[in-house]
Amino acid sequence: MNDELTRRHFLRQTGSGLGAVALAWLLNEESAAGTPPVAGRPVPSEYAPKPPHFAPKVKRVIQIFCMGGVSHLDTFDYKPELIRGDGKELAGKGNIETFFGQPGRLMKSPFAFKQRGKSGLWVSDLLPHLAEQADEMTFLYGMTSKSSNHTPAAFFMNTGFTQNGYPCLGSWLSYGLGTENQDLPAFVVLPDPRGVPAGGAINWQSGFLPASHQGTAFRPSGDPIPDLFPPQEVQSAKRQAGMKFLDRSNRDFMNANPGDSALAARIRAYELAARMQSSIPSVVDFSKESEATRHLYGMDNPETAGFGKNCLLARRLVERGVRFVQLYHGGAFGAPRINWDAHEDIVENHTHQAASMDQPVAGLLRDLKQRGLLDDTLLLWTTEFGRTPMTQGLGAKGRDHHPHAFTCWMAGAGLKPGFGHGSSDEVGYYATEGRSEVFDLHATVLHLLGLDHKRLTFYHNGIQRRLTDVHGEVIQPILA
Repeated sequence: MNDELTRRHFLRQTGSGLGAVALAWLLNEESAAGTPPVAGRPVPSEYAPKPPHFAPKVKRVIQIFCMGGVSHLDTFDYKPELIRGDGKELAGKGNIETFFGQPGRLMKSPFAFKQRGKSGLWVSDLLPHLAEQADEMTFLYGMTSKSSNHTPAAFFMNTGFTQNGYPCLGSWLSYGLGTENQDLPAFVVLPDPRGVPAGGAINWQSGFLPASHQGTAFRPSGDPIPDLFPPQEVQSAKRQAGMKFLDRSNRDFMNANPGDSALAARIRAYELAARMQSSIPSVVDFSKESEATRHLYGMDNPETAGFGKNCLLARRLVERGVRFVQLYHGGAFGAPRINWDAHEDIVENHTHQAASMDQPVAGLLRDLKQRGLLDDTLLLWTTEFGRTPMTQGLGAKGRDHHPHAFTCWMAGAGLKPGFGHGSSDEVGYYATEGRSEVFDLHATVLHLLGLDHKRLTFYHNGIQRRLTDVHGEVIQPILA
């Protein structure tokens, strides 16, 4: 019987799932050492905290990724010319490009814009809670993407490539900086409670980096980690004996196949899962959070409670040393839409999506600041692409996909707060001054974490690969 069949036989006999193996490993460690496994156990160099290239401004990142394509023209990028040109044909832009090939006429934003705070930055009434935080935010108005198709555009924002198979930002940070808490993953993903994004787990994969650096997705309901806890009917003595056998079998196989990072990651996952059996329950226990905090995140409102819970959980995770937390707002594509893909009706779609996102994200930003966490945490808000300044078809009320200009924003240490960089043209069709690519955004995030995007590399298929490929420049004007 070969090693792989032996491992499978063991899992069938001792209780399936990661939790069964994890607890068995934990019992085995305690039996061998007489102490909890964390105490005195050396941390593998692959996972230990690593020094940055230079002094960082921030230590950790929370990313909000709004799926479907948020309209910059109806949120943060005020265009008076759209008001004057409402209902007219778009001229002077060459061949008008739309994803579905149905160009319509210019459409003014149905949401009123106002200048906010001391900075005077424009934010529409669609996002009243975030509007109150404008003085904390740093806007990039000239963002562009390489794709107008959802899944490739999501991959591009996550990995810098439109194809799958490349490591995402969170994996690069785990690889480059390690973890600050050996009881929790370095990279945690919180999908929208309504559904997973297009492409699913590919969005938080580790690509060609060691498999241990992929994101750990928490479930929005029930046990956060599936199968983390073992079945009650499996006896601990049986688990312990089985784990000794599995550990020996795994390590013999790993020694015989030294290039197999997946097995090394699996062993590491078992060890981490054992420790998470103690750490996860306390992380997801909100019982000690005040009513004021719950209200801040909108957890007392059914419309905002789901995403508000994820935002509060993100804060609790970074407090405990998780390096990168990625929250998805919006799920996969279909009917009814549960994302920002406003083809049919910009008012109906964006009003519905904003209602569940606005207060929780504004609450997270406010909470990070009042707890002092914004002093060394970066809050990053992104989307796939923008939306067209004209309607999708004549007489329509929605906007099509638009990669030529859109808006992202950041908040945290090392940035100029209440500041806008770049611009799009008079109707928001093309990025003009301060045009930024996703490569530049990634280079800037790495820079704030003390990493040089040109030096953070991994040798793969004959080339030193990096997150920014052969592109990218730090966006210096936004740095404090």
